[in-house]
Amino acid sequence: MSIQIYNTLTRKKEPFVPLEEGKVKMYVCGPTVYNYIHIGNARPVIVFDTVRRYLQYRGYDVNFVSNFTDVDDKIINTANELGEEVREVTDRFINAYFEDIGALGCNKADAHPRVTEHIDDIIAFVEVLIEKGFAYEAQGDVYYRTRKFDGYGKLSHQSVDELKVGARIEESGIKENSLDFALWKSAKDGEVAWESPWGKGRPGWHIECSVMAREHLGDTIDIHAGGQDLTFPHHENEIAQSEAMTGKQFARYWMHNGYINIDNEKMSKSLGNFILVHDIRKQVDPKVLRFFMLSVHYRHPVNFSQDLVESAANGLDRIQTAYNNLKHRLSTSADLGDQQDIWTNKVDEAVRQFESAMDDDFNTANAIAAVFELVKTANVYLLEKNTQTAVLDYFITAFDRLMEVLGLPFSGEELLDDEIEGLIEERLTARRERNFSRADEIRDLLKEKGIILEDTAQGTRWKRG
Repeated sequence: MSIQIYNTLTRKKEPFVPLEEGKVKMYVCGPTVYNYIHIGNARPVIVFDTVRRYLQYRGYDVNFVSNFTDVDDKIINTANELGEEVREVTDRFINAYFEDIGALGCNKADAHPRVTEHIDDIIAFVEVLIEKGFAYEAQGDVYYRTRKFDGYGKLSHQSVDELKVGARIEESGIKENSLDFALWKSAKDGEVAWESPWGKGRPGWHIECSVMAREHLGDTIDIHAGGQDLTFPHHENEIAQSEAMTGKQFARYWMHNGYINIDNEKMSKSLGNFILVHDIRKQVDPKVLRFFMLSVHYRHPVNFSQDLVESAANGLDRIQTAYNNLKHRLSTSADLGDQQDIWTNKVDEAVRQFESAMDDDFNTANAIAAVFELVKTANVYLLEKNTQTAVLDYFITAFDRLMEVLGLPFSGEELLDDEIEGLIEERLTARRERNFSRADEIRDLLKEKGIILEDTAQGTRWKRG
């Protein structure tokens, strides 16, 4: 079975056939860097990192690009409030972004272009749109004529007359039509700006991604992805700009992830339920947060609650425990028994279930269910009186491969009993010396390795989780 992708453009699942055999050009809209990312921003990063990982698992060479919007009204306002230069603000929050996504197990893109690195490219792109009659200058601003592009509305599946002015589109008395959107904005006093044929100014929001996708991936790309909220107007406008400029299809497959609710309410600053990854990862293991996000199909909404996060933590712990037990048995197992094929076939079946789920529009929820079947099978196998090194290795390799796709690789290091006893003794010494921070570090280290400590009246006992 080939990979099937739900294409927002056609509203149906389609077999994935890349432009070039064995290679994938993929663009994902990145953040506007004026603050730390919130968990809503984190969802597409986790989702499309996983999509990329699975495409690579299937043997594709993926060229993955995700941008930074590093000039914008919000960034300028933040810089003014802090009394800093725009570049200081954007550099700080780009570094924070990499720290957050790294903690969430997400790999960096192959390229992370910034808007400010592509100003000349943007100006050249806009000049072509003006020459072709798709854009016009008005008092130092440049706007796109939405009614001139016959396909406008095809991504959001609405006609021009049905569409309403969306987020970040400013009404202006100088526009020919209320749906026309800014490609270039004239500078206000004190704002960061660049020289252009229309005077000093800066790019509009939508033009950025059209230009950066083209510069890094070409006129037509395989997959363009982002949050559901970007479908209109941002992605709709990208299509209009890019296809008017090149005369070619901009992206073949459009993927959008669903929203995040907090305790069944929409996340918003006004409700006080706005959660930054920078903050939540101090309270919740980032691996658990990733596992939680992947436990729901990417196109469905996710409800974030303490109970559901704890359930995800317990589920991930079950998988880790089965893996640790396999590793421990491997270190003590003798090659006994003659039922190797029976168990390796069971492992193969779990892997097939995982791949079938991921082939079906990257259904990570069902893929995780397949991992739990592998856990169940591993636990039954470990109850056997006789286990074989080859079978244990087969289980471990399967876990490693599948969890790598999910971005949740296990530590391959297994602590030996004498190492554990040594760390416990060091912890007891630290506690006697009232060095409680070191004692806590040791407890946390052992917990990460699947070692559970129990402090009793008779002393500290331990067991493998």
